[in-house]
Amino acid sequence: MSVTLRVLALLLLIAAPAHAQTLTSVLSGAQRMIDWSSAGVSGGIPARTTICAELAPGATAHAINAAIAKCRNGVVALGAGTYQLSDGITFRGTSNVTLRGAGPDQTIIKFGAPDPCGGLQANICVRGVSEVWSGNVPDSNVRRWTDGYARGTKTITVSSTSGLAVGQMIVLDQRDDASDTSHVYVCATLSCSQEGKPAGREGRAQQQFVQISAIDGKRLTISPALHMVNWRASQSPEVWWWGPSAVRNGVENLTLDNSASSEKAAIAFQNAYDSWVRNVKSIGGGRNHVWMNQAARIEVRDSYFYGTKNAASQSYGIEFFATSDDLVVNNIFEQVTAPIMTGNSAGVVVAYNFTTDNQYTVAHWMMAGLNASHDAGTGMNLFEGNVSNAFLMDTYHGTGNLTTLFRNRLTGSEVAKTANTIPVNVMAYNRFVNVIGNVLGTPGHHQLYESSQTASATRGQPNRSIYVLGYSGVLESAAGRLPYDPLVAKSMLRWGNFDYATRQVRWNADEVPSDISTPLPRTLPPSLFLDARPPWWRDMPWPAIGPDVTGGDDPPGHAHKIPAQACYEAGTKKSDGTRSFNPSVCYGARISSPPSAPTNLIVR
Repeated sequence: MSVTLRVLALLLLIAAPAHAQTLTSVLSGAQRMIDWSSAGVSGGIPARTTICAELAPGATAHAINAAIAKCRNGVVALGAGTYQLSDGITFRGTSNVTLRGAGPDQTIIKFGAPDPCGGLQANICVRGVSEVWSGNVPDSNVRRWTDGYARGTKTITVSSTSGLAVGQMIVLDQRDDASDTSHVYVCATLSCSQEGKPAGREGRAQQQFVQISAIDGKRLTISPALHMVNWRASQSPEVWWWGPSAVRNGVENLTLDNSASSEKAAIAFQNAYDSWVRNVKSIGGGRNHVWMNQAARIEVRDSYFYGTKNAASQSYGIEFFATSDDLVVNNIFEQVTAPIMTGNSAGVVVAYNFTTDNQYTVAHWMMAGLNASHDAGTGMNLFEGNVSNAFLMDTYHGTGNLTTLFRNRLTGSEVAKTANTIPVNVMAYNRFVNVIGNVLGTPGHHQLYESSQTASATRGQPNRSIYVLGYSGVLESAAGRLPYDPLVAKSMLRWGNFDYATRQVRWNADEVPSDISTPLPRTLPPSLFLDARPPWWRDMPWPAIGPDVTGGDDPPGHAHKIPAQACYEAGTKKSDGTRSFNPSVCYGARISSPPSAPTNLIVR
């Protein structure tokens, strides 16, 4: 937030009576939210006009890669037509380059094999030249972090600044908790997870990626500020770095056909930051369509992701895997088993995406939907305005904390699915979750409000429950290996949600945890990271979803379509099963980055 906005907001709070607190000031005061307005590419995606090279169908991967390597702060343009590539495209060692097609309905790239991409096996690899990753960090690239741990601080102290420089990306981490703290809990052992093995340095799952903006002696000024509330000296916090990065690279306006390739990722970002995917159609991803792996401030927007090779385990749309401050906004996911898969990450925003027909090999089972915590170390991530089938925080690779679910439409249903049909499933050791202003469930299907072991809840019928809370699986307290966690429900804030089990908007003081000051306001902001209707929203109702919305498409009228959903429905189905996709028609000729921070946010 700018200084001017911060001062204005503080003056408004001082002038207002005490009972007129805003929801955002309450959440910030309880240390449950951050300033999410800066997620994505710093300063927005650049509109580059300098053309370094123009290529036509018939160009090889070698020719495209050579053009990328030679380009300086410009565009490698691929003309309309179909490109048959026997190898992958790489940005390795390159910065400030945009690979731009003539449009996703005009420039089609068909891959026969991927680029190695440091083991990620990506058809398009955006990667720095450094070979350092979390599994092989040399001691020379590690410094002790000795002071400055408070959430919101931008100044930290390290044991030495040797090897560090202004502008450099660094990684902050600390040791996992040795035992349950009964608070924010970071753990990836088999005492708290199904399988362990999260991303990051061993035993140090919690990470945040920040950039050095100034050095004064042993003091570093960093951007963004610290997100999490549990950084502390007792956990031996450290700073490490990988070295040269790929910076401000973008992939735009084309279709990627991954069907014939053996890739893991259609597009991968590694040792990279401030880079993006925009107006891209990706067909038949392997492990995922887009992979953020040891990267930060990656923006994926206005794109369409269709299908996976396996429709089974590790069949993802966007995968966050050791990352921070990414923005995934206004995308379509069709026939992708888990459209969003969140590994250890901090400050990520997933907003206004539409998912449909999320296929899994067992037709009646598995609705992964928006998976908000799959590895230890997730924290302070925002899921806003999405239309999907489910929200899940699981226990497979560890614990998660402080995720916010705001103004989403989650049906808890999918064609042919009869099991795991749960709008909000938060498993054991995922704590301090905010569920605010959502529309949850499907009329006639969801009959029970909550399955848990809390005194006010009822066990049983998890597949017809709006919430399943605190178990190590769907409902496994008796047979499951991990114990039931009552703190999942106890620490969860639920406020202003409409559900189809109780058929009401619930403003229930019993669902406000003890760290939140009451009474809570019933006026919700339109967004927690946008200050106004974005230009690509055009003339559709804003906000689209929430208890204060009327005239929507659902029976009580609390949920309108979002632009990505309208774009999907307007597309014509093609012979390969995909929809036609033209973002300039759906969202306007100019699709801009989100506006600056909202004036009603008090985040520090």
